[in-house]
Amino acid sequence: MQTLDVISVNIWQIVASLANLVLLFLAVKKFLYKPVMKMLDARRDSIRKDYDDAAQAKEKAVSDQRIYEEKLRVAKEESDRIIKNAVGIASDREKEILAEAKQKADGIVRQAENDAILERKKAEDGIRKEIVEVSSLLTEKMLEREVSADDHKHFIDSFIESIGDEQ
Repeated sequence: MQTLDVISVNIWQIVASLANLVLLFLAVKKFLYKPVMKMLDARRDSIRKDYDDAAQAKEKAVSDQRIYEEKLRVAKEESDRIIKNAVGIASDREKEILAEAKQKADGIVRQAENDAILERKKAEDGIRKEIVEVSSLLTEKMLEREVSADDHKHFIDSFIESIGDEQ
């Protein structure tokens, strides 16, 4: 029989290969696995922190939106109140202006009536004077021959008094 040297098992080679494998595993674990795991943990923590920050930002945005909506509602109520107040003031001012205009118009009408009465009295006085003058001229001409100066004066005075009594 022939020996097969090709397929031989060398225990020392297997032990050396296993030792090399263990050394290689320990070196990889020390120099690669731990730094990579450390980097992955740091990355995981960073991502978790980003998610937490995003959640906080969302909560703050929702809170800010509620605050903004509340302020907007308060501002709208305030503007409505201001507008209502301004309308009330304008209405009151309108009433004041109308009352003042009516009062002035009434004053103008009263003044016109008083002026008309005054003008009427002046006209009546003027007419009276003219009547007196005309009457005295007429009576003077008619009675010039028959009445004395004292009678004439007495006649005119009584005529003027009778005109004054009629009014």
